[in-house]
Amino acid sequence: MIIGPIFTRELVTVPRRPQHFVFRAVYGTALLVMMTTAFLVMYATKNAFTISDMARFGSILFWILAPLQLALMTFLAALRAASSVSQEKDKKTILLLLMTRLTNHELVLGKLLASLLDILVMLASAVPIFLLLTLCGGVSQAQVARVFLVTLATVLAAGSLGSTVALAREKTFQALSMTALILVMWIGLWQAVYAVGGQQAIGGVSVATIATAASPLLAIQVAAHPFRDATSFWSGGDSLYIVVALSIAAVLNAWATWKLRIWNPGRELMHRGDVAEAESIWGADHDLSPGRSDLSAPAGIAAARAGHVDARVRQVSQESRQVWDNPVLWREMCTWAYGRKVLVIRAAYLLLFVLAGAGIYFTIESGAAYERAGENIVPPAALSLAPFIVVSLVIVNALAVTSITNERDGGSLDLLLVTDLSPREFIFGKLLGVAYVTKEMLAAPLILALVLWLAGGVTFENLLYLVAGLAVMDLFVIMLGVHCGLNYANSRTAIGVSLGSVFFLFLGVVTLILFMISFSGNFQTQLGPFLAFIVGGSVGLFVALGIRNPSGAIGWASLLLPFATFFAVTNFLVDHTFETFLVTAFTYGFTTAAMLVPALNEFDVAMGRTKAGGEE
Repeated sequence: MIIGPIFTRELVTVPRRPQHFVFRAVYGTALLVMMTTAFLVMYATKNAFTISDMARFGSILFWILAPLQLALMTFLAALRAASSVSQEKDKKTILLLLMTRLTNHELVLGKLLASLLDILVMLASAVPIFLLLTLCGGVSQAQVARVFLVTLATVLAAGSLGSTVALAREKTFQALSMTALILVMWIGLWQAVYAVGGQQAIGGVSVATIATAASPLLAIQVAAHPFRDATSFWSGGDSLYIVVALSIAAVLNAWATWKLRIWNPGRELMHRGDVAEAESIWGADHDLSPGRSDLSAPAGIAAARAGHVDARVRQVSQESRQVWDNPVLWREMCTWAYGRKVLVIRAAYLLLFVLAGAGIYFTIESGAAYERAGENIVPPAALSLAPFIVVSLVIVNALAVTSITNERDGGSLDLLLVTDLSPREFIFGKLLGVAYVTKEMLAAPLILALVLWLAGGVTFENLLYLVAGLAVMDLFVIMLGVHCGLNYANSRTAIGVSLGSVFFLFLGVVTLILFMISFSGNFQTQLGPFLAFIVGGSVGLFVALGIRNPSGAIGWASLLLPFATFFAVTNFLVDHTFETFLVTAFTYGFTTAAMLVPALNEFDVAMGRTKAGGEE
């Protein structure tokens, strides 16, 4: 057996699943479509190509695709590893694995590699497609090899991070959010170090080399560069990064192996009644972890039993809590529905907020914040604000989808279905509850936008567009999470579709921008080459959102959203902000309504209580 029975079983059963072949086929097709689209975009302005034109085309396309592949694989690796472990904990099957003869390293490494198997296959299937670019010229096989080594090391490091965090956290939302925040801070901190001190040296080693050895984004840029110093393997920072990333993966897995049976079963799973009574005796701040002897000692057990409800007469000294008319909303807002350690996520998010604020401060001080999009394509102020907004939307979406999947995995969703809760109470209770719990993630981007306006970095008109657009996007990602949680019975699938849709929407926008500014400046000639790319996005969006419960509104939303995104990007690049806001707000607002209306009117069908068409 390789590594352990968990990975061996996955290795045997994965080829039997259709999605194993669909993933790599779709990914390979998407790469070929992007290459063809880029070629057609360049061909729209040139009818004849020289050898130098082809070499330039190959090098620019390689420079675009390498970071995009890194971002995609890193996101998928972290997400799948974290959700795979979290699903075991939500369904309590982690307890069964702990009771077997599996060793700690077999369980940790087995779950990690099993969750990364599809991703590694997708990465392997992309190798021959990237090698096609060497036929154009401008790209060497050594560049392709370096890029894939950096990507592979990053996948292992990101997957190890997601697996370790999920093993340490109790709730799926905690695992997903902490993983996303750590990844963003990992990249953002080293990007800041590179920007501030890239020309300086420490102990004879340049800060740029140190930052490259620690940042995946910087390492992939060095690996893809055609003029990288190739005198030795260690001459570039990308080679050092591979060693650092593999070391990080090894340390994380070693730590998870050591702490596995200390972290699991968690405090919420072990003797909930005894722990609750013990807290009433010793206090909520007392350490009740599995390693403490207080609960296991005979005196501690006797004290706990003496204080149990069956051994004493309960004296009611205060009034019972008043539950609101909407109990779902009351639970979301007045209880620790997502665990007390959600405070740790808020603290980490606050640190990220400070880093984004520092980045905006430096752009204001340097005067770069006052440069418009027409001068620098993407305003410098957006380089700090845009990633922060994306992380906020991802965290909000993660809470929305896990608010439903946690109910399903815990068995409480079946109980809710036999109550007299109306669809309106449940849906709006979840929507408002998610907005309340993530109020910091909703307010922080608005605060940074307000700071930019006060400093003169954006006009008042653009501030209104930004605030209204963020409100629409926040509502969209919350509704998207609830929609996916209701429509997918498998928690990992629901989480993957919901977070994947958010990520791919932003990744598609980045891809469009990079293609447009790299190959052509004539927007009128670009719609035709991008049609296949846009239609493919429409099909993928419909499969994700409406394949289980199709509706005409979701069909139209899936069709319009990619076209509207293309139109918004082109208008943003020519500084037509009103058109960008109007199209974005309308299409994403319509998509939100297309998901909300069926959830309210077809609640029983979506939850599986009745069959479509009214049959019991």
